[in-house]
Amino acid sequence: MKRVLVTGAAGFIGHRTCELLVEQGFEVVGLDNMNDYYDVSLKKARVDLLKQLDNFTFFQIDIENFQDVRELFLKYKFDAVMNLAARAGVRYSMENPHIYVTTNMHGHLNILECMREFNVKKLLLSSTSSLYAGQDMPFVETLAVNEPISPYAASKKGAEAMSFSYHHLYGIDVSIVRYFTVYGPYSRPDMAFDKFYNSIKNQVSFDLYGDGSQARDFTYVDDIARGNILALKEVGFEVINLGGGNNPISINKMIELLEDHLGKKAIINKLPFHKADMKNTWANIEKAKKLLGWEPLISFEEGVKKSCEIQETTSLAFQ
Repeated sequence: MKRVLVTGAAGFIGHRTCELLVEQGFEVVGLDNMNDYYDVSLKKARVDLLKQLDNFTFFQIDIENFQDVRELFLKYKFDAVMNLAARAGVRYSMENPHIYVTTNMHGHLNILECMREFNVKKLLLSSTSSLYAGQDMPFVETLAVNEPISPYAASKKGAEAMSFSYHHLYGIDVSIVRYFTVYGPYSRPDMAFDKFYNSIKNQVSFDLYGDGSQARDFTYVDDIARGNILALKEVGFEVINLGGGNNPISINKMIELLEDHLGKKAIINKLPFHKADMKNTWANIEKAKKLLGWEPLISFEEGVKKSCEIQETTSLAFQ
């Protein structure tokens, strides 16, 4: 059995990744700083579910605190680290850019330094399709990503670059996975699916930047979690897209599917398109197919239906 450290374990993607790791026989040590970027009760509910699993241990630790992270590496011998802890959100990164640097770059450096000191040789870093802004679609991993259009994207670019430095200098095997618009049940409240679902269900208005024709390569959270685990294989240093891989789906299409499922109409407050947002995203996933044997299994329509059904039947601890 391999022991894996998962940072950001209380998060949307981190929680599901931990569940699948345990199901596949891994021993998982999860950490999270439980910050209040969104409702902490949702994070606590995820952690409470994880604590019920055998072979899962949780610590409330901030990756920005080097000594706390180092003490965890002293306590446990890890076979791999999955750094899923991050400050996310394009628009909020414009309001508070400093924490994106301290968490996504400095916090990641703390992880890398501990891996170097304690000879942990496998790293998975979660990154973002936001780096591809302005490039031709579908986005392929060999594209230059030197013009990030938000502090969030810039901070992830910095983390990717530092990861390569530690691969080159110290032989750490690195898988960087770039996510494409992950959705699913009980995502972050500021993400499109959760915001639209709750607003339509409760018949309150929500802001929509642009006319809704902008499109995303939506990827269901279970598919992302599977991809994370497959990417723990030895690869040297690789950047890998994890995306839907189909034609991009418009925001309007997501709203229509939610309206159909809930039997209610959306109340939309339309605002100008935000200049830090990307118009469209679309992943080329041929590398993930060849290198990891991964491709998404859940269609967008199925994923929206599954997400709605789970949110309607899950314990109120998540509400």
